Amino acid sequence: MGHLNTSPTSAVHPGTLCKSNMAAACTRALCKVGGGILESPAARRFGTVSSFLVGNVCSRGSGRAYGTGGDRSHRLSSPRTGAAGGRVLGCAVLLGGGLGLYHAVKFRLQRHLAEEETKVSGGRAGGPSLTLYQYKTCPFCSKVRAFLDYHGLPYEVVEVNPVMRKEIKWSVYRKVPILMVDTDVQLNDSSVIISSLKTYLISKDKSMSDILRCYPEMKSVNDRGKEVTEYSNKYWVMLDQGEAAALYPEKGMQKEEMKWRQWADDWLVHLISPNVYRTSGEALASFDYIVREGKFGSYEGFFAKYVGAAAMFLIAKRLKSRHNLQDDVRQDLYKAVNEWVAAVGKKRKFMGGDHPNLADLAVFGVLRVMEGLQAFDDMMENTKVKPWYRRMERASLNHEGRA
Repeated sequence: MGHLNTSPTSAVHPGTLCKSNMAAACTRALCKVGGGILESPAARRFGTVSSFLVGNVCSRGSGRAYGTGGDRSHRLSSPRTGAAGGRVLGCAVLLGGGLGLYHAVKFRLQRHLAEEETKVSGGRAGGPSLTLYQYKTCPFCSKVRAFLDYHGLPYEVVEVNPVMRKEIKWSVYRKVPILMVDTDVQLNDSSVIISSLKTYLISKDKSMSDILRCYPEMKSVNDRGKEVTEYSNKYWVMLDQGEAAALYPEKGMQKEEMKWRQWADDWLVHLISPNVYRTSGEALASFDYIVREGKFGSYEGFFAKYVGAAAMFLIAKRLKSRHNLQDDVRQDLYKAVNEWVAAVGKKRKFMGGDHPNLADLAVFGVLRVMEGLQAFDDMMENTKVKPWYRRMERASLNHEGRA
């Protein structure tokens, strides 16, 4: 159904820890037995026990190895063979002990990794089980992935067919992204998902269900007569005074983060479509990428690539008018991106200082969906965003927010 985005090592089941102790005990016992056999008089003289065991094994072997009849019995009962048999058996037992030692060390290492994982996930063993329902090329879904990747949270991805959307037919909420937490808590809206998860990672005494109550759903009708769903407080991370002081050590940091997170949703996102569908050629290249990365059937993919590209080329013109963009929409993109870079400033690596904050992750997630397209190349060449963007790429790839 989906694929797993790998991240930190998962916690080990308690049964595995018992196996570790059992393997260690068996190792000690086998080593004592093996050593005893090798040092025993039987092994040095006639190997009474071992020669009997080896003889039984060999007597079932091929005649070609030992001849036939009395000659075989004579060989098996010789002192040399008996002593060798004892040594063989002793070595075999020691080998078993060595394998046991290997597994004991392996299990103990897994236990250590599990303990480290528990620390990383805020003291909650294994962390939450996360499943992200998404369109890969959606900027809102990309925002959520940027957050999850940066924090090193493992999650499963379910790519939703944008035509039929059967993967989310179970949900009353019909948009993406949707994030399921431990299969029973559903988070909707990219900003709510990010704020909720950030709260969960910091506040160790709150469950996800409790946190979700801080973001109540509100339904309304917009100016075009369409019902829309919004969420209160979605740019707030719900922390107590001490937690907030640790996350935002300088005055104004929280307000600045919220301002630019909202800017990414209300303005930057709306510059993507007019730019990637700016010309018919760019629209076709964009839909070629969407079909390649998305979940389409053969006929759906063909239809989406050519009919969708033509439709979005026309829609992009309407979006340009709706959002009062310039005739050359690239200039609006360049201006917005340079505004962001200026807000970060020359003295900070990120808006969050030495580490990205939620505004950094939101802007990075939105811009990332243009990678591989002409609009992205033009933006990197004609704005000052490149150094910041490359730092964000490294931070996301290396899961630098894991600790």
